[in-house]
Amino acid sequence: MAKDTEKLIRQLSLISYLMAERRPVTAPEIRRDVEGYSVMNEDAFARRFYADRSELEALGIVLSVEKPQDGQVEQEQYSLPPENFHLPPIEFDDDELAALWTALHLLDGKFAYAEPLRLALQQISWGRPSPLDSPVQRTVALGITGAADGHEISQRLAKIETAIFRRKTIVFEYYTMERDSLEPRRVDPYQLLFQGGQFYVVGRSHERDAIRVFRLSRIRGKVGYATKAEHDFQRPADFDPRAYGNRIPWQFGEPVGSAEIWISDRIAWQVERHFGRYGELRPADDGPGTIFTTPYANARQLIAWVLGLGENARILGPSELAAELRERVHLLAARHSGDPEDLAASADQEAPAAADADVPPEEEPGGGEGLGADAVIRPERFARLVTLASILIDAGRSGRTLHAADLRERLKLSEQELQEDIAVLNVVNFGAGTYVLYAEILADGTVEVDPEPYGDAFARPARLLPVEAKALIAAIDLIGEHIPEGSLASVRRKVVAALGEDPAHEGLQIAALGGDDAEIAQKAREAISSRRLLSFEYFKENEGVFSTRVVEPYQLVNGLEGWYVASYDPERGAVRHFRLDRIKSAQVSEVPFTPRAELDFSTGVDGWLRTGEVPASNRARVWISPERARWVREDRSVISEGSDGSVIVDFGYAGLDWLVRNVLKEAGDAVVLEPAQAREAVRVAAAEIGALVPV
Repeated sequence: MAKDTEKLIRQLSLISYLMAERRPVTAPEIRRDVEGYSVMNEDAFARRFYADRSELEALGIVLSVEKPQDGQVEQEQYSLPPENFHLPPIEFDDDELAALWTALHLLDGKFAYAEPLRLALQQISWGRPSPLDSPVQRTVALGITGAADGHEISQRLAKIETAIFRRKTIVFEYYTMERDSLEPRRVDPYQLLFQGGQFYVVGRSHERDAIRVFRLSRIRGKVGYATKAEHDFQRPADFDPRAYGNRIPWQFGEPVGSAEIWISDRIAWQVERHFGRYGELRPADDGPGTIFTTPYANARQLIAWVLGLGENARILGPSELAAELRERVHLLAARHSGDPEDLAASADQEAPAAADADVPPEEEPGGGEGLGADAVIRPERFARLVTLASILIDAGRSGRTLHAADLRERLKLSEQELQEDIAVLNVVNFGAGTYVLYAEILADGTVEVDPEPYGDAFARPARLLPVEAKALIAAIDLIGEHIPEGSLASVRRKVVAALGEDPAHEGLQIAALGGDDAEIAQKAREAISSRRLLSFEYFKENEGVFSTRVVEPYQLVNGLEGWYVASYDPERGAVRHFRLDRIKSAQVSEVPFTPRAELDFSTGVDGWLRTGEVPASNRARVWISPERARWVREDRSVISEGSDGSVIVDFGYAGLDWLVRNVLKEAGDAVVLEPAQAREAVRVAAAEIGALVPV
């Protein structure tokens, strides 16, 4: 029998023994009665028992220890209070369960933590209809699903997840964008962050002796452990992961100053709603407009944001920041004047075809199972066994017939894995030769279960283990309040109350997509669920104007830049997606509508919402400066590249205004080569902004 299997049997037997005894017991009693310990000598037992207690404590299962009083010879006594193992009952209403069902269906097989999420939902929905049996809801869809994209990133994510849990220092080679160099890194990983479709690890860099953020896709090769020690570090008590998930790009890094930006009255509402938390707003001292004051670490990122707002924003100070804005605006205008082929000639070498890296799977620590393509983070087998035991005992006591195929589907197990898990549970005891259950898969595929009368330890759902709790809260935070059928916010509050802590503070944080759209999302949810028209005032950012729309809302769906309401616009006779953070106000009409069965919204979810590439009937060739090319390579296909490091990329665009706005956001590092119409439009826009910038 494998050592890991022996350990699982010992730990499960220890839990069932302590729960069955209902009294403090001594170490000699545990050694005598619990499966796996009796064959050990005293020294071996002392080591294994200490290690098992430590591992259970890391899983959130804490044994109570009564120490002998001074001068007494009595030994320590151990017990396991039921509240230290069982999950407190959580009362969900039907709408909340519907929201959970929808969340699982949306993420199942597409979420890096999909498997522990399934186990978590099995536990918290105990005694209620299983989320796994619910029909699929069509009123919400996900373009961004929290999946680790690609085999290499999946392997890195799994290794780092384990390192955070075990407090292990990791080592890896990291490509640093700013210096364009590959450098070794030694990091104490504190937290995983999912933001903008990418996974990041936040931790203390030994090279810098400071907390840094590393993007997993920029790690090269394997992630390894720095030592063979059981633990390498303890996370500082004052570490606050929220500080890293709630930042705007211009605040990445050490602050270098505070900027003052004038904002026009036309978009002041939008800046206040979506960027107000990154600074402070006040009325302009003289004349119209609002002053937005914000700390910044990266001048270029802040300037890019301001340029993206066009004539609606300008930098007032500090003087060096305003001067850099002027330089970049002039550079934009100059580079869009004259002969575009002067730039094109610098990047006339055809880009090499991307090669698929043939990277062997990493060896899993402790002989663990490999990762499947749809299972990036696998839950501890301990969690799976506890969940399976509760399912088997419940079915046996109620006389309900179980089918092996249903169990495999519910727990995502192979036939061999189910056989092995049942074999382990059949030898878990609770002392004196008595066992928790006996189960057998019969020839017809049914599972015969004989639960022991004292198998109460596993007859109720266990507390969510760390990775399960993390998966559940991460799934809720990824979807947010965007499910018309029910509230995930109330589910989150109840789960956190039952756990006694917020798992987002320990391991994985989901950064919000886009701005604060809660009020608008609530209106859209109401209109979708009641099948009534939704009217709203919409800001067309590319054109800088407002329009009033009345639409049939069908879905809420996320993308790289935020959440959208997928609708049918009767006035235009077409499907349209409207970003929630551009809706100034919304009202649910009293006018109902009949859903149009022929509409298909999957194109957006599977295409531009996920990739950021808008539906395009037009193409533009765009030159990217050597200083910016490294970043653009990550997101766009390179057509050709130059010896100076510049590249030419292909931009797809549906509207000219959209292309102009996105080129402006590159702050002079992107130049349209063709078509000529787009090139001239950028030059004109840059000139207009330049005329507004104070000298």
